[in-house]
Amino acid sequence: MQDYLMIKLQGAMQAWGGHTYEDYRPSLIFPTRSAVTGLFGACLGIEREDIQALKALNGSFQLTVRANKRKIVQLWQNSRSVVGQPAKDKFVSMQKITDFHTVQHARKVDGKPRPEAIVSRREYLCDAEFTLALAFAEDADYDLERVKNAIQKPVYTPFLGRRSCPIQRPLYEAVVNAENAQTALSKIEPYHGTLYSEIELDGGTPMMARDLPLFVTKVRQFNNRKIYILGAGDEHVPE
Repeated sequence: MQDYLMIKLQGAMQAWGGHTYEDYRPSLIFPTRSAVTGLFGACLGIEREDIQALKALNGSFQLTVRANKRKIVQLWQNSRSVVGQPAKDKFVSMQKITDFHTVQHARKVDGKPRPEAIVSRREYLCDAEFTLALAFAEDADYDLERVKNAIQKPVYTPFLGRRSCPIQRPLYEAVVNAENAQTALSKIEPYHGTLYSEIELDGGTPMMARDLPLFVTKVRQFNNRKIYILGAGDEHVPE
């Protein structure tokens, strides 16, 4: 059994950048490893230039993400229903939108700036909600209690991938003691969803994500990371 720090990421818009050049900035459909490390780093007050501290933080935990269906709580029925009767909650699915910006001095593939302005397409996730289960190593430089305190009283304002994507609710959800991350997630509403885990899942499909920060130099560099995807099955509510 192990303690898992449970975190919820919820906001009107989120953006979890994948491999990109300046004219196209896609968002993955789940929070990336590098973004989660950066999120915790902001809460802890670690400066971007302090690559040794960020490297230590990144090596302190294992990450499992669940993509939730976002629940919209409705207190009352509409006018066509029985007046005064409580309404059934609705669930909305995540959508992806694209915004456009004009960018000057954008980088080319060789890293040099372009002389002309370009139109940059940027993807955002709308109505997305994620639950994160974090397992910390016994000898972690940044342990569960330290990260928990930081996300409850952050040094720098946390955001959901980009500064234009503020959080809608507190990050901290709970600390759950469970046999594994999958079991821990099953104890947190809405109890089901698609899993993206660094830990091998029974029945999960492996894939590679290029979101593992290297922290070798101050220039951002990334390596591939193997994750396992397990699609959402039937709704499960623990006893």
